[in-house]
Amino acid sequence: MGIIKVENIRVFAYHGCLKEETKIGSDYRVDLEVKADLQTSAVTDKLGDTVDYVFLNKVIKEEMEIASHLLETVAKRILNRIFNEDKLVKKATVWVSKLNPPIGGDVERVTIKMTDKRKSNFL
Repeated sequence: MGIIKVENIRVFAYHGCLKEETKIGSDYRVDLEVKADLQTSAVTDKLGDTVDYVFLNKVIKEEMEIASHLLETVAKRILNRIFNEDKLVKKATVWVSKLNPPIGGDVERVTIKMTDKRKSNFL
C-alpha cells in the first residue's frame, strides 16, 4: 500500500448558501490523499499501473466547477468520481477549504474533511 497526495489545488468557484456567493464566487483550496497499491508501478515504472495524479487534479477541478450549496456535497462528488473512475484507489480523503469565508469575522478559511473507502464486493 502507498499514499499519493495532491496538495494545495487552488480554484475559483461558486459554492455557498448565500446568493452573493453563487454570483461573485470565492477562492478555494483542495487537498487530496489517496491510498492504493503502488508496489506494481514501483517495479514496472508504468503510469497505467498507478494512480495518475493528473487525473486526480482533473476530477477536483471539474467537480469544483459545479456550484453547490455545501462543501460536503462537493467533497462527496469528488470521492465518488475517484472511486468510480480509478479501480486502484482503496481509500481517499479530501479536504475542501473556502478561503476568507463571509462569516462575519476575520477567518482565514473553513475546511471540511471527508474520507471514504472502496466498498468490498464480498458479502
